[in-house]
Amino acid sequence: MMHFLLDTNVFLWYFWGSKRIDGIKKFIESSESRIFISTVSYWEISIKIRTEKLNINLDDLRSHAEKYSFIELPVTGKYMDAYLNLPGLHKDPFDHMLLAQAITSPMRLITGDSFLADYSSLVMVI
Repeated sequence: MMHFLLDTNVFLWYFWGSKRIDGIKKFIESSESRIFISTVSYWEISIKIRTEKLNINLDDLRSHAEKYSFIELPVTGKYMDAYLNLPGLHKDPFDHMLLAQAITSPMRLITGDSFLADYSSLVMVI
C-alpha cells in the first residue's frame, strides 16, 4: 500500500478537475493508494476563504474528500520535532507542517511547488 499526502494546491486541483493532476490521477485513484489530506490544508483553505482569496465551499470540499475516501491527517505533537528541524529554505508554515507530516509518517508529499523537493526525497513534484 502506498501512502500519499496531497499538498493543498494538488488537493484543490483534484477537486476542480484540473489537467495539472492528469499524470498522478492513477496514484490518487488506485486501490493500492491511501490518500491523506492534512488538517493544515483545510486551515490554509479556510484562511483563503475568509480573506476572499478563494471562492469555494469548504463543506463541498470536505464532502469531495470523503467521497474519494481521503483520510484526514490531524496535526499532533509527534510532527513538531520534524517541523522544528526543517531548514528555513522558505517561510511558508503550511508547507513546513505538510513536510513534517510526510517525513514523520512517512509518506510521499505530492505538490506542485518544485522548491519543496529540496527538503526531502519524499516530495513528489507534479
